[in-house]
Amino acid sequence: MSTESRSAKADSGSTVVQGKATPRGRFPHVKVVGDLIFVSGTSSRRPDNSFAGVEVDEMGSTALDIAAQTRAVIENIRDILAEVGAELSDVAQITTFLVNMNDFRGYNEVYGQYFDEAGPTRTTVAVHQLPHPHLLIEIQAVAHKPQGR
Repeated sequence: MSTESRSAKADSGSTVVQGKATPRGRFPHVKVVGDLIFVSGTSSRRPDNSFAGVEVDEMGSTALDIAAQTRAVIENIRDILAEVGAELSDVAQITTFLVNMNDFRGYNEVYGQYFDEAGPTRTTVAVHQLPHPHLLIEIQAVAHKPQGR
């Protein structure tokens, strides 16, 4: 299946990727401007509006897993980049938003499975909250579109 048939593209280089969680607002998952690729803030939300890294037991107690959420966010970014012909290795900058800096260690461990010192520059900040109470993390990325791909 071609990228065109899987994605809703606007003439502006903006793409809402089919098969990914629909943005909760009027913005694209990704926008290509020249040879730069901008990935909107991405979470662990699935297309069915459930979240990776969230378990709710029969009593209604919620367990949130920063490692599972981090992995899901990075994999979502990987899939979004693939829609515009890029890969995680093309990412130049990452900005991460954590609800709790106590999750930094778990986030950092998973992040290190995808990126190292040759990877993107990175900024990590704590925020008061994200758009859903089950979200522990959101990541925004900037990549460089590879030539010839």
